[in-house]
Amino acid sequence: MEFIFDDGGRAAAGYKGTTGDCVARAIAIAAQLPYQQVYESINQAGATERTSKRRRGKSSARTGVYKPTIKSILTAMGWTWVPTMLIGSGCKVHLRSEELPAGRLIVNVSKHTCAVIDGVVYDIYDPSRDGTRCVYGYYRRLA
Repeated sequence: MEFIFDDGGRAAAGYKGTTGDCVARAIAIAAQLPYQQVYESINQAGATERTSKRRRGKSSARTGVYKPTIKSILTAMGWTWVPTMLIGSGCKVHLRSEELPAGRLIVNVSKHTCAVIDGVVYDIYDPSRDGTRCVYGYYRRLA
């Protein structure tokens, strides 16, 4: 799968170094929104979360976002979740251009989220593992 380096506007927003902000980057790239706007919306959503035994902290654009928070943010923006793997089903879709539909996608893989636009990964590194990385599902914008 082709890969293009893209930080989603993180450096332009004044941030330095690396961190676990893959969700903010992927949304900024795929939705064509300013990084800072996405960063702030994730942190606002995280501020309203409650902690529990399973959820020790709150979602943060900088250190990680819980899946229900990602879903609520993207659903409000008009994106739809398309699962590609169910419990016990095994891996059916890999991070390969021929296995994903065309268009702008926000793809969830193990412990990472990336933007895929027309079969090309836009991220700060190539997460495809030579086409062997399993896709759990992806968000697609409704037309």
